[in-house]
Amino acid sequence: MPRLIELEVRQTGRAIREMNAQVPTLVKWFKYYAALIRTEERSVLPTVGKLHNWVDRKPLGVVAQITPFNHPMLIAVKKIAPALAAGNCIVLKPSELTPLTSIEIGKILKEAGLPDGVFNVLPGDGATTGKALVQHSLIKKVDVTGGTPAGRAIGAIAGSNLAHFTAELGGKAPLVVFEKADVNLAVNGVVFGSLIASGQTCVAATRIIVQNSILPEVVEKLKNKVESIQRRMGSPKNVESMMGPLISEKQLNNVIALVEDAVKTGASVVTGGQRMTGKSLIDDTEFSKGYFYPPTILTDGSAKIVDTRIWKEEAFGPAIVVVGFDSEEEALELANDSEFGLGAAIWTQDLAQGFRVAERIEAGICWVNTHHRNDPSSPWGGIKSSGVGSENGIDAYNSYTTTKSTIINFASVEEGLANDDWFREGTGEVRYG
Repeated sequence: MPRLIELEVRQTGRAIREMNAQVPTLVKWFKYYAALIRTEERSVLPTVGKLHNWVDRKPLGVVAQITPFNHPMLIAVKKIAPALAAGNCIVLKPSELTPLTSIEIGKILKEAGLPDGVFNVLPGDGATTGKALVQHSLIKKVDVTGGTPAGRAIGAIAGSNLAHFTAELGGKAPLVVFEKADVNLAVNGVVFGSLIASGQTCVAATRIIVQNSILPEVVEKLKNKVESIQRRMGSPKNVESMMGPLISEKQLNNVIALVEDAVKTGASVVTGGQRMTGKSLIDDTEFSKGYFYPPTILTDGSAKIVDTRIWKEEAFGPAIVVVGFDSEEEALELANDSEFGLGAAIWTQDLAQGFRVAERIEAGICWVNTHHRNDPSSPWGGIKSSGVGSENGIDAYNSYTTTKSTIINFASVEEGLANDDWFREGTGEVRYG
């Protein structure tokens, strides 16, 4: 376990305190799907006459899994466990930025007794290796987590081969804070939801929608909280570090471009907004030598934040926007103002309100008074441009199978001759179907 944690920190740049919490939990997925195949019940269907009809689930065959850089082990395990439980062989193509722990998973599964060829890791670039993999005619399912443009391209290839397809893609998650929320709890929830993994998660709470009656208080407490985090940023290997760098220069530049565009458009910077320089206060890490970006809060200025690109586009970094609302209806309109529909969250102590609003938010996952909760049994997938299908739960297992219906006629020979001779002499009634 320490080896996996160290590798995950080294390749992602995520704070070791995050990996110490996350990596030990991943065994839950294998335990869940092992239990599922031990306890699964399959249908015996009602039929007319002396027929017995049951349904089996059969593995698809060879499946391709394509994973991103932000949660290399977590997302791989979420795909591997149901695919193996269903009896498939796997070719896993990890992100070219973070292949190390996927290779280690392969070694662990081999040591556990998995036969050669059942689980395979294929490192390489997405545009070449990934494309060649999903184009192969033997691939019966493609399961991808990544950006929406890549997901659409991969889906087109999978469709041309009539391969099964699951995709967990981009997000721009709204987080709605009502005046009936406990403000301190909500602020803690916002910061966790938006800044875990340096904001590089598909369900990151990047659009914070706050009732106007508490907006100044929430913004001030958010500012204090994120500035405290910034003071405690440093080396990802330091257990005292609250947040690490972004994965790459490309990702850093994307965040910089979206924040600068918002500022030029007229948004106001509450805190952050500039690439970090100087030394860490906790361990003397030189920020200019890494892809460090501070937690950043943007609000309305001379222009409305909803009119900026960062309101619409996925930054995949530690930059959030805060906007006010007056009524529930306005909150819903803002929350649903996105092409994405993966995650969403609501903070309120009025659970009737929480239930009511959750029913109308357009998202595949909606949390009330929490964020990022993820259990092997709980479906994880989006709507709109956030993907097709879902991970976790029975649905993920079923998606790695195809159904086979078997129908047995147990009538006697005499009954068969009397009832099932379709082309017998005469014009009497005969069975059809």
